[in-house]
Amino acid sequence: MKTTFTPEMLAPILETVASANAAHDRLFPGEPQGRQPVHSVYGGAHLFTTETASKFGTIALDMLRNYVPDFSAFAKCVGLPGPEALASTVYQRMLAKLEREPVEDFRIDFEDGYGNRPDSEEDGHAVAAAQAVARGGKAFPPFIGIRIKPFTEALRHRSIRTLDLFFTTLVSESGGVPETFVVTLPKITSPEQVAALVGLFEKMEASHPIEAGGLKLELMIETPQSVIDASGRFAIPKLLEAAQGRCRGLHFGAYDYTASCNITAEHQSMLHPACDFARHAMQAATVGRGVTLSDGATNIMPIPPHRGQQLTAEQAA
Repeated sequence: MKTTFTPEMLAPILETVASANAAHDRLFPGEPQGRQPVHSVYGGAHLFTTETASKFGTIALDMLRNYVPDFSAFAKCVGLPGPEALASTVYQRMLAKLEREPVEDFRIDFEDGYGNRPDSEEDGHAVAAAQAVARGGKAFPPFIGIRIKPFTEALRHRSIRTLDLFFTTLVSESGGVPETFVVTLPKITSPEQVAALVGLFEKMEASHPIEAGGLKLELMIETPQSVIDASGRFAIPKLLEAAQGRCRGLHFGAYDYTASCNITAEHQSMLHPACDFARHAMQAATVGRGVTLSDGATNIMPIPPHRGQQLTAEQAA
């Protein structure tokens, strides 16, 4: 068969395609191969101890024993259809999970779940939380990290000091940083804020026995500027580029995002169409990039309206 293209003709064209393909493969290595936690629990740093996760499990098991003591009551409560065998299997596995590993991922929170406190108080909590992590060992969830304050003009110095105190204490107490540890950066408005956190990581790694590139971060997507930047382009790819391969995941902050979009509190919900748009943007911008996604936070807790040992039948129901 006759052809027109000679190797000499094809060489420069194929070289361009090969170069572009290689660049694509570096940016899009595929979905993460490791384990992804099914949830991340944020809890105030002032309340954090080595027993926090196990305490959550104990509370959850007590709730189950009091209100859904068997699989049939559980199935009725959550509306689980199907045969009894299915409900029984789900119920038993849930009990076993709560006994073994009630929290898969915990974020020690120095931001919204912590608030603004005197510097001396936050200094103390940063050191105490690091000491607890150093002591935690196998009692901890398989994934753990901290959320620092944002790098705004008002809070950047406080945020960096907390990061410094926490890591310096953790390394001095334990000799290193857990492999699954991550730092969550909230309320991002520019790639430079992400790059600043990377720069702090590099200084910390150079000053302590931490592997270069070993410190990882998560990005909170909770401002309009972290979805679409001032030029009208999608911002997330630029945030990932600024992270220099250290980004482990993106967490969507539904309530801060809707508030930033001037949506009134009454309508601030994970089900709002504005949240659907933001989550879709997160998906489209990160598919194949090797990062995990969390689709939003809930502040709904299974707390009964009536408490105590001497409840009437109506109150118990």
